[in-house]
Amino acid sequence: MSDTAAKPELPDHLSVDPRSPHYNAAVVEFDIGIRFNDKERFDVEEYCLSEGWIKVPVGRKVDRQGRPLTIKLKGKVEAFYK
Repeated sequence: MSDTAAKPELPDHLSVDPRSPHYNAAVVEFDIGIRFNDKERFDVEEYCLSEGWIKVPVGRKVDRQGRPLTIKLKGKVEAFYK
């Protein structure tokens, strides 16, 4: 799987939640890294490159459906394959 030709292009907006309309199974199966304001983040649930934001969980809090509560952080976002 180290062949970069087999990896699809990273989308502008991606979510790791299968229920989201921005979920892409072909991309999520690979190990993706997110650099936010020049620091690598490992807890990103969703990102948008063009709008410059990421969504990260807020501690251990969950909503009524059991999904983690998230907060949107704005800044410089870079996505890459590890």
